[in-house]
Amino acid sequence: MGYVKTKQEDHILHILLDKGRSNAIDQEMVRELLAVLKASKDDLSIEGVVFSGKEHFFSSGLDLITLYTYDKLQMELFWTDFMMLLKELVSYPKPIVAAITGHSPAGGCVLSLCCDYRIMVSGDYIIGLNEVPVGLIVPHSIFGLYRFWLGEGLAYRSLLSGKLFTPEEAKEIGLVDDLVPFDRIQNAAVNRLKAFTQFEKGAWQATKLNLRKDLIALFAQDQKEVVQQVLDQWWKPSTRSIMKTIIDNLMHKKT
Repeated sequence: MGYVKTKQEDHILHILLDKGRSNAIDQEMVRELLAVLKASKDDLSIEGVVFSGKEHFFSSGLDLITLYTYDKLQMELFWTDFMMLLKELVSYPKPIVAAITGHSPAGGCVLSLCCDYRIMVSGDYIIGLNEVPVGLIVPHSIFGLYRFWLGEGLAYRSLLSGKLFTPEEAKEIGLVDDLVPFDRIQNAAVNRLKAFTQFEKGAWQATKLNLRKDLIALFAQDQKEVVQQVLDQWWKPSTRSIMKTIIDNLMHKKT
């Protein structure tokens, strides 16, 4: 695989995002993650997953530079697959611990929200959902995922203002569960995962799915209307203008 690296060790599947500097999400990464999750779900040799990025970035969110060049069919396929990926993550029966190794805004935050426990590296980083300031619509299902952890009021206010949180703020509100230095984050994630897998697997997994029943139902619904709403907004000139400004700034930083 190109952007998703995997390693199995002590019945733990390590999934590492490895795409450029910031692990920005495009069609290929989504499809690679889908393949890994589907293959591992029923693999009896895998008891849980540690999901991590690289130093300084878990994922910066959607790869706007690449997605901006997609035509309408490519964008429809991307959003359809992205929503399918979230469905697979939310309903994944085995424990998943996110090792948030750095910045995790927007789509990066969404991926981590699907996990059962989030450990974030301490330092000058941000996490949260800032789609609205970029001109993107947040689907109801993703709002449901945010409020699952933050509560309705805080999720509502944070989404509409595009609020991004420091690691300390994120821990205080329950967006992440623990903070550790970068050199300890993998061990901390493995230890937390092992704390989950020590329990009787059938009871743990059934209880997880029971507790997520309403959340799973949100992502199990037909997503065609959701995708179309997102696409209608994506192609608006005002949205394209905002994205073009962001892309120009990103390209300027690279040079």
